[in-house]
Amino acid sequence: MYNIGIDLGGTNIAAAVVDEHGKIVKKASVPTRVEQGFQGIVKSMADLARNLIEEAGLKPKDINSVGIGSPGTIDQDKGEIVFAYNLGFNHSPIREEFIKHLGLPVYLGNDANVAAYGEYVYGAGNGNYKDLVAITLGTGLGAGIVLDGKLVCGSFNGGAELGHMVMVVDGEQCNCGRKGCWERYSSATALIQQAKAAAEKHPQSLLNQLVEHDLSKMNAKIPFDAAQQGDQVAREVVDNYIRFLAVGIANVINILQPEIVVIGGGVCAQGDNLLKPLLELVQKEVFGGGESLHTEIRIAELGNDAGIVGAAELYRLYAK
Repeated sequence: MYNIGIDLGGTNIAAAVVDEHGKIVKKASVPTRVEQGFQGIVKSMADLARNLIEEAGLKPKDINSVGIGSPGTIDQDKGEIVFAYNLGFNHSPIREEFIKHLGLPVYLGNDANVAAYGEYVYGAGNGNYKDLVAITLGTGLGAGIVLDGKLVCGSFNGGAELGHMVMVVDGEQCNCGRKGCWERYSSATALIQQAKAAAEKHPQSLLNQLVEHDLSKMNAKIPFDAAQQGDQVAREVVDNYIRFLAVGIANVINILQPEIVVIGGGVCAQGDNLLKPLLELVQKEVFGGGESLHTEIRIAELGNDAGIVGAAELYRLYAK
């Protein structure tokens, strides 16, 4: 049995044929042509899926279902994307439109939730936990919650927006309209912005040398590299970043007490340079202190494939 997983993004549409063990058989991507509008984007998705089925040596009858992960607010029951501002979608009936092109069962989910489910089933969770929270540190701070094997999307399909819980009242302006959101302090974008600001304020910092005095070259790896080489300015940037990340994770643990928290995104390539101090701080911040921390904190395992694999597995949740 095979399923199609589609990760619909604002820049690219990635899709794959996934087997019954969560292994990717064939994968490809195409640019997201937002200017084509809703129907054009859905056609591109269906064409991509059809081509992958053929390239995998399969036929549509071999495919059990299609799962789609999309940004924005998703209504699985109605089969629509309620709102996705970067795609220009508003109450867009994506299931109905997709089935016109490829008559297979279609299941939907928010992209961050779907990626969390991928990690839950086949990634860091690997089916060994009842509860999992996944946090992705990227352009923003995405999150997904799985409790007792089910995605938590809230009563109105817009829940689990952990990146937009306020960490600093009247803090930095967030794109969502609020101020002080966790995303503004703990996303990869936030780390890069913090490193740029520190480099500008301290011209002698190694941060400037590592970007060859061109701040447009700053990325999330450079402050960690500079800190490892003994640069005190970079060390303060990294420590402050990890502190906010730890406080946010401790908040999540205090509320939900999941069995495992999985963190992903490019920042996590730092491995123990990130994870070790993060764990120490979470132990200090969690309610009851270190001895009360039973939640595991691990690095995500599926990387950019989490959304595809998670989408392919949505039938587990919604097939009747």
